[in-house]
Amino acid sequence: MTETTATDAPTPRTPTPDATPQHRKRLREIELFAELTDGQLDWLSAVTEERSLGDGETLFRDGEPATHFYVLLEGELLVTKVVDGREELLTRHSTRPRPGEGHHGKPSAAHRFTGELPLLTDGSYLATATAFGPTAVLTCPKQAFCDMLVRCPTVARVLLPVLAWRITSSEIQARNRATVTALGTLAAGLAHELNNPAAAVARAAQDLGPVIDRLGATAQHWGDVADDRERSVLNEMIGEIARTPPTADTDPLALADREDALGDWAAEHGAVRPEPLATALAERGLDQDWAAARVAGMGPDVVAAALDQLSALLEARALTDQLQSAGPRISALVAATRDYANLDRTPRQRFSVADGLEATLTMMRHQLSGVRIVRDFAPDLPPVTGYPTELNQVWTNLIDNAVDAMGGQGTLTLRTCLQGSCLTVEIGDTGHGIPVDSLSRIFEPFYTTKDVGKGTGLGLHLSYRIVTQRHGGSLTARSTPGDTWMVVRIPADGTRTRGSA
Repeated sequence: MTETTATDAPTPRTPTPDATPQHRKRLREIELFAELTDGQLDWLSAVTEERSLGDGETLFRDGEPATHFYVLLEGELLVTKVVDGREELLTRHSTRPRPGEGHHGKPSAAHRFTGELPLLTDGSYLATATAFGPTAVLTCPKQAFCDMLVRCPTVARVLLPVLAWRITSSEIQARNRATVTALGTLAAGLAHELNNPAAAVARAAQDLGPVIDRLGATAQHWGDVADDRERSVLNEMIGEIARTPPTADTDPLALADREDALGDWAAEHGAVRPEPLATALAERGLDQDWAAARVAGMGPDVVAAALDQLSALLEARALTDQLQSAGPRISALVAATRDYANLDRTPRQRFSVADGLEATLTMMRHQLSGVRIVRDFAPDLPPVTGYPTELNQVWTNLIDNAVDAMGGQGTLTLRTCLQGSCLTVEIGDTGHGIPVDSLSRIFEPFYTTKDVGKGTGLGLHLSYRIVTQRHGGSLTARSTPGDTWMVVRIPADGTRTRGSA
């Protein structure tokens, strides 16, 4: 398929032929016009034009103001949309559709016309239509299209069911896309969050083997050179170190100076590997004076053996501590993933909304690195009854929109409270805000304030349906520049929850 450029000469448009019997027959073969009278067909011929398209020529583009309704007379149209930087094929319209082609359940009449929805909503085209091979269309201006719905009621009887199917089909595609996006969020969040504990486990496992070998060698040497009194002194040192928690001193320069001084002291006294000993003692606020006082009275060879034994032991314990701390972190991530996706649970259940919000924040943490998060969760909130996985998709969408509006930097506020019988969740951001003329339309299907290719106009609509139809609640918005809030209210007792959309 070839692409046209802005310098290409426009394809000439020819007036539709007079409504001869042959032409009327051609139009009546189109289901949309099958029941029109001769007079209606004559009027239609007078207000429309026929347009020929070459292979690859664009009929209309996503985001352009809608000006015409189009009826496919011959050939094929590819309807595409750029979503998150990827061009997706939404559907094909063809005068000779092949079996199994297109979306399941697509009405046959849906192949023969396009462009009606943005005309009815006074909006812009929702996708891009491109000719695939030589194609001919009937072009009907906006006013003539509106007149046709009044003059030709049988057209509306065909058009409206197709319109309903298209909206439903678009919602299904958007819901599937949202599911894939949620899975992508889940995978990206897991990959990012698991990286640190997994790397810690790998490092500790790699280092632990040589440390254990060294621990065995230093223990044997220590046993050869030390007497019972000296062994008792070392055991007391080990116990005192274990009972001393890490210092609250957060000055990195002071900590580094203490560690350097300890390392130099241990090396001067014959320690082969003083670094682990210096690190462990410095982190606990212990210095070389503390260590010197405890080994006072030991011979030089015994002191060196004691420091080597102590260093190896402390290094082994540090590595095992890393393994022990990484394990719970991984378990916590698995639990957050389970809470986010609600694996192995019945779809409809009683659940904590706060837990879902926290799980969503965990899964999206890699997107929130530059965002300040404020949690204002009311205590002892009652659970709600519904579909936690679907609500987690709502939280993901609302938070993602907020982060996008802030350009990845700003303050994200999550607030929960009980208002009457409803649990209320408010998600606020300090972004650029929603234009006043758009605020009343943001939940409409296909309406978006984002640039072409960056939004489908279905994310907030699907969120609205999940909240209102699946959970019997409400989703509203209020916005000024720097202060935007999305407000979700859900019945806390679940009595108004509906079982299906």
